[in-house]
Amino acid sequence: MAARTAGQGQFMTSSENPRLANEPLIDNIEYDQIVVSDKKSWRNFFAYLGPGFLVSIAYIDPGNFQTDLQSGAQYKYGLLWIILLASIAALIIQSLAANLGVVTGKHLAEHCRKEYPKVANIILWILAEIAIVACDIPEVIGTAFALNMLFKIPIWCGVLITGLSTLVLLLLQQYGVRKLEIFIALLVLIMAACFFVELGYAKPKSSEVLYGLFVPQLKGSGATKLAISLLGAMVMPHNLFLHSALVLSRKIPRSVSGINEACRFYLLESGFALMVAFLINVSVISVSGAVCNSPDLNPEDEQNCQDLDLNKASFLLKHVLGSWSSKVFAIALLASGQSSTITGTYAGQYVMQGFLDLQMKPWIRNFLTRCLAIVPSLIVALIGGSAGAGNLIIIASMILSFELPFALIPLLKFTSSKTKMGMHANSIWISAATWIIGSLIMGINIYYLAEKLVTTLTHSHLRVVGIVFCGVLGFSAVLVYLAGILYLVVRKTKKVDILLPESLQMANESGNPSVLPREDIVNMQLPQTRTTSDDD
Repeated sequence: MAARTAGQGQFMTSSENPRLANEPLIDNIEYDQIVVSDKKSWRNFFAYLGPGFLVSIAYIDPGNFQTDLQSGAQYKYGLLWIILLASIAALIIQSLAANLGVVTGKHLAEHCRKEYPKVANIILWILAEIAIVACDIPEVIGTAFALNMLFKIPIWCGVLITGLSTLVLLLLQQYGVRKLEIFIALLVLIMAACFFVELGYAKPKSSEVLYGLFVPQLKGSGATKLAISLLGAMVMPHNLFLHSALVLSRKIPRSVSGINEACRFYLLESGFALMVAFLINVSVISVSGAVCNSPDLNPEDEQNCQDLDLNKASFLLKHVLGSWSSKVFAIALLASGQSSTITGTYAGQYVMQGFLDLQMKPWIRNFLTRCLAIVPSLIVALIGGSAGAGNLIIIASMILSFELPFALIPLLKFTSSKTKMGMHANSIWISAATWIIGSLIMGINIYYLAEKLVTTLTHSHLRVVGIVFCGVLGFSAVLVYLAGILYLVVRKTKKVDILLPESLQMANESGNPSVLPREDIVNMQLPQTRTTSDDD
């Protein structure tokens, strides 16, 4: 309480509305607000640590591991350039999401609600919820695979158990969510360390790895499918909503220098966290590519590599861990899935609050999202077994990639808008780079959709009438997809009356008391645990 009171000097609240001072922007999510000192110091960097690492967990979730393993097994190091491109794109895009929250005091979903008409807003909300469910599917299947490796539980039973496991995990957060997340991240890093050590045994040729990193190549539609999955698994739509909201847990000085310092430190923090995630993904692909393309591979491992999924991947670590490889891999996989579920639950809270102005208890939110993810996972596990469940992870990652433009385009437009960001709006170079990145992602998606549709119709055994009907239906869906993207691109951003930090500072210097900051920025407190003393 003392720290919070000390920070109120930057935000003079009206005595006529005292309740707003203690009103958190989003209820039911337990974070302690951190007040950043007004004094410029490199020590302030430690106050900003947290959001980037929480967001980076999504870059090393079971969906990432599944696509990494398959890309290495099937194409060796040929798709490493996708990881490099996606990591650079992720750093730029995530930093823009952080900047949006820092400068405006509102997160991405809230901006969408104020910017777009009701119908468009509802559609964007539905797409965001679908993205969260698609992100949760790999966590469900990854946890089921982990339970299978640890206790020989059938995959379909493991899928059902995951519904309870995350609820138990949420109950444990009463002992401190940050401690729990650090513990889970530690387990994930243990598996990462194992893969780093395994690199020494696998001995991938550095020249081939570098060639794969810096020379783009896509050989066949199968490579395109995996490339889209890698993009979807790396740059996730829900992460943009999450990051823009998490930065609001810091109360920063509302001045030009304070805003600049926050944006700079968040960029450094995100860069370090995403670099760790990048190295982990590269090591997984390199180990998978080196082992599965080794000339002296035994028949059993060769069979595993032909249809490699999370349930078979523990053999890659046997040189490091021996007979314990499957157990350690399973524990780390379990930790990866559960930690990613926490970030998905938080993202769902922000999305629902931002788009609909609705709030829900975390366990209810998690239960609903998890039920939606369990249904397709259970059906596929019962029908297709572990192979079908592994393919579902790839499909879920592709869905994330296809949905990315509907979160990315609003973010790019909002952060490039002078009316929303003032002097902190994207520069011409940043705008150009981000739009090129967005265009590349959308271009790959559209190419794959068209190519897959044509290939499917060409090799189908339908009659001419059936082919024509499916073709019209398929291309109509592609046109609707393009129309939605085009609407977001060409629609002019609303001109809003926002008092930005630079105008606030000028008003203070001129001594003009009539110019006051917006009330939602004055009372920006997100999110914090309510205590009895607060209510009193």
